[in-house]
Amino acid sequence: MTRPSELKPARDENTCVGDLAPFVSIIIPTYNRAKTLEKTIESLLLQTYPSQRYEIVVVDNNSKDSTRKVVEKFMDNTLVEVSYILERRQGVHYARNVALKRARGEILYYTDDDMIADADLLTQVVRPFALDAKVGTVTGRVLPLWEKPPPDWVLRFCNNGLLSLHHGPEDLIISGNDCGVYSCHQALRRDAFIAAGGYNPENTAGEWIGDGETGMNIKLKDLGYRFAYIGTAITHHVIPAERMTQAYLNRRLGNQGNCDSYTDYRRYRFNRINLICVTLNEFARSILHMGMFLVKLSVGKKSWRMELAYAQYFRKRMVYDFRLLIDKSWRNLVLKDNWLVDA
Repeated sequence: MTRPSELKPARDENTCVGDLAPFVSIIIPTYNRAKTLEKTIESLLLQTYPSQRYEIVVVDNNSKDSTRKVVEKFMDNTLVEVSYILERRQGVHYARNVALKRARGEILYYTDDDMIADADLLTQVVRPFALDAKVGTVTGRVLPLWEKPPPDWVLRFCNNGLLSLHHGPEDLIISGNDCGVYSCHQALRRDAFIAAGGYNPENTAGEWIGDGETGMNIKLKDLGYRFAYIGTAITHHVIPAERMTQAYLNRRLGNQGNCDSYTDYRRYRFNRINLICVTLNEFARSILHMGMFLVKLSVGKKSWRMELAYAQYFRKRMVYDFRLLIDKSWRNLVLKDNWLVDA
């Protein structure tokens, strides 16, 4: 894996420095990725941002590898404060939300344990907060760091949000609408995070429940906060070989199906008749995409890959919505707003 050349520290004299810079808490939820986590932390310790104005909080979501040793190696050997939290409840939302108890920052910057940050990331990502007091969350450019050359079909179909990548041409966007904010590269005002009730659940002990940052961003919008994208805040997402497979694409779209069913039920509060109609429609669409998959495969069209993945998407939605239909406790779980009460 080649590390990006942009990791070399570089200062921008036109950005906030010193005591005027807001204090930022970098929060990294992690699970069994000690090797990539070490590189993530190293990149975040190379920031041009004043070392006394940020901290790194690693939340170990019950890892079985050497995660704790990796973090402890940095705890007493850097100018930046590095702290460790063990969160035994399996679920990334538990890890993200419990960090609030330890984090001191007025800005919370969330990233993942497979990201490599440019040296100027923090300096840049805080800038939109100073431009508009209603900006509640900021993101930036997410570029791929391929562990091996990707197949052509991955570049064609997945070099986008399917791999949590964001590489649009814009320099700065401030909008009332979500402009592609992923939790691997998301800065939030602390008060906005609290007002929104934290992150909704995603993968929880192997079961995909909810919509994570999508739900966070919906709640922020409903509260009247604005969204920002700044192209000079750059991070790199490590893409391993196992994410360049059809199996991963099918699983990714299946998880998205669960996420979208969760989002739609919260938005529309379907009654039983509506849920029956929605479930039947999803069954029909899964069959349709399977048919299109077979047709495209037989004539050699590469888009068969997306048809197969979308068949999985609608199958997962069908199963999720059927569970909503028959399980009252599941409906109540989906309608829960404040996940900080469990932090």
